[in-house]
Amino acid sequence: MEEAAAATAGFPDERDNEFPRIVRALRNRDFRLFWSGNFLSNIGTWMQNVAQGWLVLSLTGSAFWLGVVGFAGSIPFLIFTLFGGVVADRVNKRHLLLVTQSVMMVLAFVLAALSWLKVITVWEVVALSFLNGVAMAMNAPSYQALVPRLVPREDLTNAIALNSAQFNMSRILGPTLGGYAMAMVGVAGNFFLNGVSFLAVLLALTRIRYPEQQPSHYRGLLSSLREGFQYVRANQQMRVLVWMTGIASFLGIPFITFIPYFARMQLHRDETGLGWLLAASGLGAVLGAVTVAAMGQVRHRGAVVAFGGVVFFSAIIAFSYSHIFRLSQCLLLVEGYSAILMISSFNVAIQHLASDQMRGRVMSIYATCFLGLPPLGSLLAGELSRHIPTPHALAAMAGAAAVLFVGTFALSKPLRELD
Repeated sequence: MEEAAAATAGFPDERDNEFPRIVRALRNRDFRLFWSGNFLSNIGTWMQNVAQGWLVLSLTGSAFWLGVVGFAGSIPFLIFTLFGGVVADRVNKRHLLLVTQSVMMVLAFVLAALSWLKVITVWEVVALSFLNGVAMAMNAPSYQALVPRLVPREDLTNAIALNSAQFNMSRILGPTLGGYAMAMVGVAGNFFLNGVSFLAVLLALTRIRYPEQQPSHYRGLLSSLREGFQYVRANQQMRVLVWMTGIASFLGIPFITFIPYFARMQLHRDETGLGWLLAASGLGAVLGAVTVAAMGQVRHRGAVVAFGGVVFFSAIIAFSYSHIFRLSQCLLLVEGYSAILMISSFNVAIQHLASDQMRGRVMSIYATCFLGLPPLGSLLAGELSRHIPTPHALAAMAGAAAVLFVGTFALSKPLRELD
């Protein structure tokens, strides 16, 4: 009974010593299942992302519509993620993930069918992106809050780093495979393969030994949500981390939506070239995640967040004006590496600062900033690109973010003391 309880709680199994320090969180059986299932699923998601961006450009030839689709796919995070966090604190997180992942699988198959029949329009892409975003918004807080339940506390930093590594390894494999798959089976084939990839994470979720949660006795939905905001506001370090997450998400991360534009319009590359650009960013992110995992405990997180962010924004500015493909790849490598150092520091610090009872709501606030503000940034960048050249628009946004990061670090003592 005690052994089963330990395994259920995510404690190391009998093969504890088989895993080196850099991957120590994988000694936990349930985390291994969760990690591998999400890795395969995320490869399919990135294959779909590269195909969807190319499809929008093929239908419209417009950077503005790339911004609109990015907005439609991400705005649900701003609307629904907070409520997803309240739900995550009330229900079995595994069951909620099974529902949201199943919905995303069905939407991928619908997108594949419409593309294969050649009846798809840009408005249908927008609508399906929005519905997919709703499912992802409800999925995100449970995904974030589930990880600490699958590993002991001493493995949490490594688990978060390995999650970043698998997500970003999928950013290497997914776009690269997606570029070649588009040449072989078209965009419809990419969407279909993404749908199939969800079976991996669904299988993993059904095999995880996750304890049933007791029925909650929380107050009403809005009261619980208000309690989460009060909890974050009362913690100075958590508050400044959420603020900086919002800056990066609104002014920096939307840049990723426009990489297809730069590949096609500025670097004059085809689908394969786009795949290699995204793979370079993913490789940098993997290296960043490996760095965090190897360190075990990131020290001076406040400084890492601030200066990692400045490097991230600087790489975006330089990429925006590059006309040399190899140079653009190198800049995306730097962008990916610095982004993961920044994001992992955000995530680990907030997870450690949050209590178990509040973690779902805290992570929903974090996820709302991290995933909910990029659509507004994409919409802003898309609108700016109608009035000034797209490189100027994205460079100006990244420059403003860098200035805000430096100013926040200089003025915030709690951030400078974050270790």
